[in-house]
Amino acid sequence: MSTPKVVVVMGVAGTGKTTIGPLLAARLRVPYAEGDDFHPPANIAKMSAGTPLTDEDRRPWLDAIGSWAHGRAELGGVVSCSALKRSYRDRLRAEAPGVVFVHLAGDRSLIEDRMSHRQGHFMPTALLDSQFATLQPLQEDEAGVVVDVSGSPEEITGRAAKALAELP
Repeated sequence: MSTPKVVVVMGVAGTGKTTIGPLLAARLRVPYAEGDDFHPPANIAKMSAGTPLTDEDRRPWLDAIGSWAHGRAELGGVVSCSALKRSYRDRLRAEAPGVVFVHLAGDRSLIEDRMSHRQGHFMPTALLDSQFATLQPLQEDEAGVVVDVSGSPEEITGRAAKALAELP
């Protein structure tokens, strides 16, 4: 990527957005923003209780992430955001048209295993099924890449950086 871009690291819970995001930002030499930090307290309370968020719940969260991405448009940045539905990605693009997505994707059993070993995260493994049911993969007309989450964080980050560099 020759010009600064804002990269949205997306995927279901447990794919490593919070791990890969900062590593990718460091490699690209741009700031990182943790998408979970943009959630209003009511959303965190719902998820902590094992209740999936509604589209209405997600709107202020997506708008806050989109606003951050818009502010970084000429400077570059990496932000994590599940961005599971096309409509969510469209909402982000409406605010920040140049965003590029890195979809972290992998086998459900690997992701569930990783989630079961996380400490202090509000997203329980019980919500993983709803995440996979909601997921709409990137479409051909969406700027982005799909990156497999098997391997070490460094390997995943390397695959993501390489795939981004190969984007037109």
